[in-house]
Amino acid sequence: QVQPVESGGGLVQPGGSLRLSCAAPGSMFNFDALGWYRQVPGKQRELVAQITNTGAANYAGSVKGRFTIARDNAKNTVNLQMDTLRPEDTAVYYCNTAPLAFYTWGQGTQVTVSS
Repeated sequence: QVQPVESGGGLVQPGGSLRLSCAAPGSMFNFDALGWYRQVPGKQRELVAQITNTGAANYAGSVKGRFTIARDNAKNTVNLQMDTLRPEDTAVYYCNTAPLAFYTWGQGTQVTVSS
């Protein structure tokens, strides 16, 4: 099974912004909802944002108002704009189908928020 490929992570100061991109297998776009997840060592992976085929988006309470998810069905990409980043946003970020992840996880992209 082809895996999603995430990119765009890095080190950013608190209050800064990053834009994550996910190049997803075309078959993933047959699912109604796609999402971005994150995981920190020792904790379960959590779904932070999801978007349906019609563009309806939902966010975890901890990121609502700061993160924006978008999908481009023609380009098979799912992006996550992250603004006003906080140290607690530090994690490895992944994309997959949502709310259940049916695809093998990709490598993810590391986001570190630190001064």
